[in-house]
Amino acid sequence: MGRAAGINALMSLAFEATYGTAPASGYRRVPFISTTLGAERGLLPDDLLGYGRDPLAPSRDVVNAGGDVVVPVDLRNFGLWLKLLLGAPTTTTASTVSTHVFTSAKLALPSASVEISHPEVPSHAMNKGVMANSLAIRMQRSGQAQATIGLIGQSEVVAGTSGAGTPTALDVSRFSQFHGAVKRLGSALGNVVSADLTFSNNYESIEVLRNDGLIAGGDPGKATFNASLTVRFDSLDLYNLALAGTPSDLEFSYTIDASNKLTLALPAVHLPVPKRPVTGPTGVQATFTVQGARPTPGTAMLTATLVNDVASY
Repeated sequence: MGRAAGINALMSLAFEATYGTAPASGYRRVPFISTTLGAERGLLPDDLLGYGRDPLAPSRDVVNAGGDVVVPVDLRNFGLWLKLLLGAPTTTTASTVSTHVFTSAKLALPSASVEISHPEVPSHAMNKGVMANSLAIRMQRSGQAQATIGLIGQSEVVAGTSGAGTPTALDVSRFSQFHGAVKRLGSALGNVVSADLTFSNNYESIEVLRNDGLIAGGDPGKATFNASLTVRFDSLDLYNLALAGTPSDLEFSYTIDASNKLTLALPAVHLPVPKRPVTGPTGVQATFTVQGARPTPGTAMLTATLVNDVASY
């Protein structure tokens, strides 16, 4: 037995047909940067009287499963996380180029089993009933594009052999931050310094009475999208929109070329009126913390479009 090292850690994912039941096959090897996914079970201290000063043995509490996973925003594998977050996409294919369209507001969302393996030990932790609650992406001028996915799980089973079999793998082609852009009305929104994007399904864990300490599942609540845009103060366009309370569209994208890109489109975002602090001799910046909303009945608040060479998710 060896000592586990993060450099050798493996993650495999498969979508579940039945919530909380790990599939026997169909796993994908997925790249990741870090993770806190797992289950923990606390202890309840002894509260009985009449047994002296030393306590009796503690009792076990319920199982709390979940955590975050930080993943690269890449051309192919990121579609698996979008499916877990938003549901199955609508896919159209022309020649070898597939366009996958994911939308928010679906009433039912999938769950997955995610195995984290440390081959040196060996240890293989199968996390079952995993649902994607949130997504956070920071866009900036340089660096690698990455996303933090907030996960809610039901249970974790640790074994000495892998339950994922021989996972298939998609080639990794990462987006860099310089591939990023922010657009309004189809044109680049100038002088954006950074953008912090956050989407949440606002899952409610179904905490029912059962003899294994597990949750019974999760129900998605009202979805939310927020973006914090830091811009150099060079015009009153956004400020006037905020003053008038007029919604606007925004599009966040990473583009390698027309056949390889990711777009997050919001047809209606609402802007607050921000301060424009002057902190010294350097440039003046303003931060707009915008909120997404449904523009009209039947139109999604958020549409994520991934264009690549993957036939289906």
